[in-house]
Amino acid sequence: MPRLMDTMPPCSLRKRDSSSVIALSLALFLATNPAHAQDSVPSNSTPNHTADAAGEEVDLEAGDVPVPAPPADADLPQVDPIISNEEFNASIPDLDVADDSELDRPLESIEAFERRIAAEQADAEPEAGQAAPLGSAALSDEDRVEEIGDAPVRDAELVAPLPPIEQFEVTPVELAEPADDEQDVTIAYEVRIEGLEAANEETGVDLRDEFKSLSALRKGDGKAANVAMISARLSEDRELMQAILASEGWHSPVVRTRIDRGEDGKDQKLIAVLSVQPGKRYVFSEINIDAEPTVPPSLIADNFALKAGQPIIASRVLGAEAKVAVALPENGYPFAQVGNRDILLDRETGDGVYTLPVDIGPRGRFDGITTDGDLAFDADHIRVLSRFKRGDLYDSRMVDDLRKALVATSLFSTVSVEPRKTGEPAGDGTEYVELHVNQQAGPPRTIAGSVGYAAGEGITAEATWTHRNMFPPEGALIAHVLAGTRQQGAGVTFRRSNAGKRDRTFQVVAEAFHNDYDAYSAYTGRLAANIARDSTPIWQKKLTYAYGVELLATGETDFNAATGTRSRRTYYIAGVSGQAGFDQTDSLLDPTEGYRLTALVQPEATVNKGFDPYVRARLDASAYYPVTDQFVVAGRVRLGTIQGAGLFDIAPSRRFYAGGGGSVRGFAYQKLGELAPDGDPIGGRSLNEASAEVRYRFGNYGVVAFIDAGQAYRETTPQFSDLRYGVGIGGRFYTNFGPVRLDVATPLSRRPGEARFNIYVSIGQAF
Repeated sequence: MPRLMDTMPPCSLRKRDSSSVIALSLALFLATNPAHAQDSVPSNSTPNHTADAAGEEVDLEAGDVPVPAPPADADLPQVDPIISNEEFNASIPDLDVADDSELDRPLESIEAFERRIAAEQADAEPEAGQAAPLGSAALSDEDRVEEIGDAPVRDAELVAPLPPIEQFEVTPVELAEPADDEQDVTIAYEVRIEGLEAANEETGVDLRDEFKSLSALRKGDGKAANVAMISARLSEDRELMQAILASEGWHSPVVRTRIDRGEDGKDQKLIAVLSVQPGKRYVFSEINIDAEPTVPPSLIADNFALKAGQPIIASRVLGAEAKVAVALPENGYPFAQVGNRDILLDRETGDGVYTLPVDIGPRGRFDGITTDGDLAFDADHIRVLSRFKRGDLYDSRMVDDLRKALVATSLFSTVSVEPRKTGEPAGDGTEYVELHVNQQAGPPRTIAGSVGYAAGEGITAEATWTHRNMFPPEGALIAHVLAGTRQQGAGVTFRRSNAGKRDRTFQVVAEAFHNDYDAYSAYTGRLAANIARDSTPIWQKKLTYAYGVELLATGETDFNAATGTRSRRTYYIAGVSGQAGFDQTDSLLDPTEGYRLTALVQPEATVNKGFDPYVRARLDASAYYPVTDQFVVAGRVRLGTIQGAGLFDIAPSRRFYAGGGGSVRGFAYQKLGELAPDGDPIGGRSLNEASAEVRYRFGNYGVVAFIDAGQAYRETTPQFSDLRYGVGIGGRFYTNFGPVRLDVATPLSRRPGEARFNIYVSIGQAF
């Protein structure tokens, strides 16, 4: 049989009788005066009266009963009466013998009472002097008057003499071992929902899918230990279904549950059924916003999406209220508060009257900035980070921007920014709003390390020590050490972030390093200074720039055509540089759409047995197109040129090379281009490269297929000839700071001396 389980009303009312209060009061009175409960009442009196010592009848009323005085040293609390004596006396009815003859009868003795009760019980023998069962006094309770008779005893063994102790034997009781049931008993069931079709079609949300994602029955995977467990899950899912329907506007649905047998009656699988009657879908009949006038007058209405006639859907209500709460602070109302909504539902008509109180507060304009706490820097530097001026209309987006900029300095363990009222008029019906910044400086020092590998560059390990605020504000000192199979070096950097202007960085670098590549071996000292506006993973910018100066002293090996060997030469190089970038991509380290352009120009001069000025220039462009949410097609182009000097008048480290993980994969680092007779590259004065990738991401992992092409030339302009190609596949592991890249590539039309495969490991996409 199917079992129908309906929910009882959440509450019910029951009528109370005032006579219970009277009975309780009378019982309390008798409990405090036990003598009156035992004395018999004369036939010509009622329980309302008693007699004094002289035998005269007196009225017994609350307030007139003599109560012994407490001891003199007793410290009793003062207790106020719950009801007055007059009210209590009035509530006690008069008792009269004429109304109840039992009032005039004398009380029976306890012995008579027990005999009467025993006589009314089955199998009782209340006669006095009852003989002991089986003639044994030990089996008798020895009561002279039997309220309840002795139990009949017919087993003669109870009076038989006990055997001697030495003949007494005890046979141990053996308990049967429980059956070892290794297989748990489970009941299979399936879930059926009836009556949801019309509601599911009316709303834009798939109610069945939403129910399935949260259902206790679905989470049980169709198995339960017993029927009671299925019933409990049904009850939980009934409440879930009611909540889902209410969230879409059906606020008075009827959801019944039952458990059915299989269709043919022989199937052991049960069917848990939820029968749904959605009822009437409620709609807004009125929308009322209780708020003072705003500037502009339609500010709230323009940002409030609810309209009369729309169904009452919870997500829409929350979204509309949230939009108002965001729009007001963005448009000059920093202290606006959205109150608690009130929705009055009419079950007869299905209408809902919506009322939302909004306290807009004063309209404000930005004033100054104050700060306190454990300071990393003062209020003057905070003003450098802000993107607003005094007198600008308050906008919470600017406040959020300032908060993010403070966090991006990495100098705080916690930092907060909040508006404060000043009460100072700012004109136009506004007042100045002060921003208060609470700082709690965090640890300023960081130790970091990295390890990488690329074909032709070998293994490289780098360690850095950074004090991010050694020279406040935001004056960092960075020391780094580089060790690898092909590179070694050390250096120190001074960097001031937000130097006099938001997002501007001033940097000075002094370093010495040794590079030992196939193309050249160099011992170099470098001193450089630059000013830049760069992108970071937190602040990606459309426009970037950098300009600076650079001095190098380097001793490098170069191929000597006269001797056919490589000899070391010393170069002194001075130059300036300028770079501009335009970025329209959606991510700095893992772009999926958009494009980038970067142009670099470096006028330089080399002093080596003469003065040789020249200009290095390079152009990079890349584009990204998302085919689907998982597939991205990416491509890049690079062009480079050196104008103004002969190839061997330029230091080998300043020439162009192709090949490697950031160039043409499939080839070793710097291995493309013209080769010397010893088989090592000599570099070039121009460069062209191109790459194409198809990227597929699944979760935190991804795979890439790619093809690269490129070449370096002795000529000053790219020749686009003798292009070399490399193809390969790669894997990506996506992290919070960008993807970790592993690429394996092979050259096409491989030539003698070229490796069959090359491996590249780094952080970030190839481009």
